[in-house]
Amino acid sequence: MKRRNFLFLLLTATIWGVAFVAQSVGMNYVGPFTFLFARSIVGGIVLLPVIAVLRTRSSGHAADTVQEKRRARRILFAGGVCCGASLCLASIFQQTGLVYTTVGKSGFLTACYILIVPLMSFLLFHRPCGAKVWFGVALALTGLYLLCMTGELGINRGDLLTFISAILFSVQILVVDYFSPRTDAVRMSCVQFFVCAAIAGAGMLLFEQPSLDALLTAWMPILYTGVLSSGVGYTLQIIGQKGMNPAVASLILSMESVISVIAGWLLLGQALSTRELFGCALMFAAIILAQLPNKTMQKAAQ
Repeated sequence: MKRRNFLFLLLTATIWGVAFVAQSVGMNYVGPFTFLFARSIVGGIVLLPVIAVLRTRSSGHAADTVQEKRRARRILFAGGVCCGASLCLASIFQQTGLVYTTVGKSGFLTACYILIVPLMSFLLFHRPCGAKVWFGVALALTGLYLLCMTGELGINRGDLLTFISAILFSVQILVVDYFSPRTDAVRMSCVQFFVCAAIAGAGMLLFEQPSLDALLTAWMPILYTGVLSSGVGYTLQIIGQKGMNPAVASLILSMESVISVIAGWLLLGQALSTRELFGCALMFAAIILAQLPNKTMQKAAQ
């Protein structure tokens, strides 16, 4: 089970990493609220037939009582709303921060959730992570620094907005960790996207001037991020996090930063320096270290 979860989360990080290219292209045509609204709508719609198929396959099982069904719907709705709201806010802060800061600094600050998640998990839920996880976090942060912090140092408005997004992404990971064992992952993911789309849609109407022509021009990045990054990626995240320590999950998901650099190299011709390659190697070492057997981690995961 743990190996399957690891593979699901690694695939999620790969999809998200490539999505940075699609997002950068899509932002040339539409605003952040419009882009997030469109991709979330696509992600939710993609999951509707999947839910229908799964419902058909489970129709032969024994029916739950009315009370159990009501309780399941309440948990599903609460999980979808909490995940969708945190996802939307985190994505908007990240995208808006990119207007005022560099891509490298944004990538480093966003991926700080690998440090924030275990800190939140320990402070709020008293969940220990173990020395290997903390050492893996230190390795990963060092790798991220070498990988992303290649421009000027200093804190500006964009850095602050991006760091807030990292906190919100940490909240989203912990919310998924709480609800994923308690409800259906695919259905909660679907609710999450429609909630995210509703919030982003309100922001789109208030702060932007969306047009059909712009959306049609950006159809390819919207389709990729909607179907794969949202519909597939966030669903795999919810499934993959079941029974896994959120600190370890955040380490695996942080591989999206490495994948994004590799995707930029392959798809956009952006060369990797020796410093960046070393940063990738440290990130990979941190992921492997976090997967090594550890009694403390196993107890925490339980």
